[in-house]
Amino acid sequence: MPVTGPAPSSTETPVSEVVSPSPIAEEPLAGEIAVDPATGRPAGRAQALVLLLSSCLAVLGAVLLAPVLPAIQDAFESTSGVEALAPVVLTAPALVIGLTAPFAGRIVDRLGRKRLLVGALVVYAAVGTAPLWLPSLQLIVASRVLVGLTEAAIMTCCTTLLADYFHGSKRDKYFSLQVIFTTIAATIFFGIGGALGSHSWRTPFWLYLVSLPLAFAAAKLIWQPAQHSGPARTLPPLPWRTLAAPVVVSLVGGVVFYVLIVELSFKLDDIGISSTGTIGAVSAVSSLGTAIGAFSFARLAKLGPAVTIPLAFAVSGVGLLGLGLAGGVPLVVVFAVVTGMGNGLLLPSLLTWALGSLTFEQRGRGTGFWTAAVFLGEFVCPLIVLALKNAFDGLGGAIVVLGVVGLVAAVVVRLARPTAAAEVPAA
Repeated sequence: MPVTGPAPSSTETPVSEVVSPSPIAEEPLAGEIAVDPATGRPAGRAQALVLLLSSCLAVLGAVLLAPVLPAIQDAFESTSGVEALAPVVLTAPALVIGLTAPFAGRIVDRLGRKRLLVGALVVYAAVGTAPLWLPSLQLIVASRVLVGLTEAAIMTCCTTLLADYFHGSKRDKYFSLQVIFTTIAATIFFGIGGALGSHSWRTPFWLYLVSLPLAFAAAKLIWQPAQHSGPARTLPPLPWRTLAAPVVVSLVGGVVFYVLIVELSFKLDDIGISSTGTIGAVSAVSSLGTAIGAFSFARLAKLGPAVTIPLAFAVSGVGLLGLGLAGGVPLVVVFAVVTGMGNGLLLPSLLTWALGSLTFEQRGRGTGFWTAAVFLGEFVCPLIVLALKNAFDGLGGAIVVLGVVGLVAAVVVRLARPTAAAEVPAA
């Protein structure tokens, strides 16, 4: 990758030794942009927009149903174990993404990107809308597991294709835009879920049909990179000496990133704010902070992961510390924005580090493992907060502890001096 940290001195050992990728030719490039092998046209805004919008579907699964969970629980109150099953309707997709994204990455590398993306978008609509007519909570949970499988494929394909189509500073730009799009989508989907849920708890599930026009657009606009004209017979091994550290750090990053998303409304409730309007407004402002952080990545990426990742963890950590200690709405807003800024910088920095040592044939699997790490962090985040609440006298103490985790991660990563290998040059 073109983003590299400061070269380590002879007395320092980097967190993962840089191993140059094997000299395998990448797809044809026009500057920093890949070229469609069939037409000779470079990838552009149309392809990027399809991939960025499709990336938002995983967020749709994560937040759309949050406002209607109590109604779902009431609707199936006679079901055994309903108090445990109802929240799983919301969290199951994230867990499934975390468990299956590496397998989706292998399919991406072996069979190609476009076919899996279009197919997953179509199936997403079918399984996403299934709860509109499913009669039992158990069947609804099963459909949510299938939603998670399709989201794993969609996220892995979208991120891999962005890395295929765009290189250098262009890739940095679109990785940051991916965070911006998904962050804004989370805010929008939360509001839409609440509005549709006022009609019926089943109504929000109609929104899953949005993947069908995206499937049509992907079939028309997305093209298969040159090296995937057919199934790959053999795949080169992943460079775990350089990939393991980014994946492990991304798991921690996933936990830190989702604290604000999962716990902000509970923090406001903890200080006596129960108005849904106020909670929605504060959430929207924190999303603005995330967008600012993501926009800043395009400018800071040239400093390398040895700077951007510790900086992101440090800003998020300071924000969480303040958020945990805040006793009024103004301070909650300020520190929510600070946390959001760190979060917006964190994910594209981690992704750039993870993909920096990968060739074209390794990129899908690497993206799959990175996606799995982040979404497993999302899934375990509320469980960790729950455990810390019991150990540290409430939600505020739990958030403070996770702020300290962010600061410790910043120091550890900075001392380890992560580096990103250069991209394989185009043939």
